[in-house]
Amino acid sequence: MNRFLRDEYLDAMGIQQWVSRERPATPDTLPEDVTITPAAGRGSSDEAAVSGLGWPALEDRVARCTRCALHETRTRTVFGTGKRTADWLIIGEAPGADEDRQGEPFVGRAGQLLTAMLQAIGYARDEVYITNILKCRPPGNRDPLPGEVDCCHDYLERQIKLIGPRLILVVGRIAAQNLLQTDLPIGRLRGSVHRYGDAGIPLVVTYHPAYLLRSPLEKRKSWDDLQLAQQVYREVMSAGSSGHMPDK
Repeated sequence: MNRFLRDEYLDAMGIQQWVSRERPATPDTLPEDVTITPAAGRGSSDEAAVSGLGWPALEDRVARCTRCALHETRTRTVFGTGKRTADWLIIGEAPGADEDRQGEPFVGRAGQLLTAMLQAIGYARDEVYITNILKCRPPGNRDPLPGEVDCCHDYLERQIKLIGPRLILVVGRIAAQNLLQTDLPIGRLRGSVHRYGDAGIPLVVTYHPAYLLRSPLEKRKSWDDLQLAQQVYREVMSAGSSGHMPDK
């Protein structure tokens, strides 16, 4: 990306580029009022069946899913979008009203900001893969319930397996806490490199774009997170070419 376009996208994020900031260091109860079918949930036989699906069958399975009560209120399922062999996987929380109508993640104002954030570090939206931990919109945009997240877990796991990303960027507290199985606040999760799954995929946490729209002063911290993610990705690629993976 040329300097002019980069500056333009940083402006869209509301970041003054002359500000000098130090890069972050890189150290290594909701109610369960959700209807779950007997076959749903982690470790179920249905999950084992999902683990063998390819892209078309997986997307069809999600579109027809009735595991939890969210299927009764959704307009469309929101499977994911982008390059299915992408090195970068972006994972958010759940679809909102715009996403529910269009069937694509991050298409509203928050999505426009996410697109600008990615472009600021040199990535077009169609060069990464974007999805959520939940494939249906919770009514009123409420937080996902633990049972709902469990119902979608194997869908997300299969997407991750099929994509084989080199880096996972998680946006938002709820997605980060669910993926990392922790209740730590996002302020303690960002600024570090985590590892996800048996493959130990590097995972970086940042604020959700919707939060940044409400709290624009935090955009600088998200810019630091994006730089950290880019640094880790470069190290992963460099280590892959040399045959030695870095120990984060």
